Amino acid sequence: MTRSPKPGLQTAMQDLIVQIRTQVPFDTPTSTLCQGPCTGCSKKLMEFLDTEVSDWECRLNAGDIPSFGDIHALAKRSRKIHGVLKQNGIIDAVNL
Repeated sequence: MTRSPKPGLQTAMQDLIVQIRTQVPFDTPTSTLCQGPCTGCSKKLMEFLDTEVSDWECRLNAGDIPSFGDIHALAKRSRKIHGVLKQNGIIDAVNL
């Protein structure tokens, strides 16, 4: 039985970035982000995550190879931010 090869580190990071870009609504207007009480500043969290993702996109395009730790750290941060956005009502329960 032949096993399919695991994706390389660059491919895994690219896949993670695609998943983050599709699941987090980065284009949400500020007026929507800043309504009512919130647990954490959705706007600042989304800006932070967008910066992290953009940085990795540039690094991958430049040929950098992420480590497993880099992939794990970005995934962990994005899950935490996703949870806060969900709690603040920015992301509905259907996403991710």
